[in-house]
Amino acid sequence: MTSEHNSVVERQFGDQASAYLTSTVHSTGEEFVALDEAVAGCSHARALDLGCGAGHVSFFVASQLAEVVAYDLSQAMLDTVKAAAVERGLDNIKLQQGVAEYLPFADASFDFVFSRYSAHHWQDLGRALREVHRVLKPGGQVIFVDVMSPGLPQLDTYLQAAEVLRDTSHVRDYSAAQWLLEMSQAGLQVERQRRQRLRLEFTSWVERMRTPLVMQTAIKTLQQAMGEEVRRYFEITADGSFSTDVIVLWAGR
Repeated sequence: MTSEHNSVVERQFGDQASAYLTSTVHSTGEEFVALDEAVAGCSHARALDLGCGAGHVSFFVASQLAEVVAYDLSQAMLDTVKAAAVERGLDNIKLQQGVAEYLPFADASFDFVFSRYSAHHWQDLGRALREVHRVLKPGGQVIFVDVMSPGLPQLDTYLQAAEVLRDTSHVRDYSAAQWLLEMSQAGLQVERQRRQRLRLEFTSWVERMRTPLVMQTAIKTLQQAMGEEVRRYFEITADGSFSTDVIVLWAGR
């Protein structure tokens, strides 16, 4: 089952790596302030960018760290990161392909583990977090950023349905309570958390994923068929654009 899901992820993202490199949603965000604060003064540290995508986190922290390992399932994404790193003169970014649930690194290898907009694609969040705990040095720090489920059943059902219609590699957006439980069970101690709102323009959101027109139509039909409370919570507009919750988690071991 895992290998089949990984094939879906590779297919979904392989041809769209360049779109993620230039995506404003992925290249900007309030959470970059937290990343900057975390790595300040840590010039000898080593970080893992877990599910690096087009490499925005790697690019942002590389100039302040000794080494960043950009890690992703998609070779096309890693090729994009490599080319962009060369262009930016960032020779301390190393590339490694693999899945989040099985990290090919020794115990206590990293001072930092960062992951941004990746965990909702993972087949087994709990196992991946246990791997994060294993490769993180004692006293090391984790910062995770991902789309968050509101937790309420009706809102959650809508969100997961819209996500998988747009992207069949989607697994789950987790609620804050689910994140805290999974982190705790993995041995990671959550130090603080923050909720943000992210505005997504519909056309770029679906084009970035090459969502088929039939699926785009289904998402818009679903939006209009849901109750007013759903449209109000997600701030859905006539063109399909909407807002969603994002969770930022700081944790350590």
